[in-house]
Amino acid sequence: MASGTIRYWAAAKAAAGTAEEPYEAGTLADALRRARETHAERPEFARVLLRCSFLVDGDPVGTRTHDAVQLSEGGTVEVLPPFAGGAR
Repeated sequence: MASGTIRYWAAAKAAAGTAEEPYEAGTLADALRRARETHAERPEFARVLLRCSFLVDGDPVGTRTHDAVQLSEGGTVEVLPPFAGGAR
């Protein structure tokens, strides 16, 4: 099991009520499960996570299953909700 930091951005930050928090988990799936449990009183948090993309130590998770993404000691998970914008 590894220890590190989860950083929440934009709508994920608002839904969590914090910009970052520590994790104790072996995989991204474990870290997200624990985060959902921590913020169980904030139902919007779980809904926002469903729409987010993730970076683990700066690398995009992409379509990999979260159970397959190992977390490192002292690592960082970035939680990125979809961003609006683009050309009109």
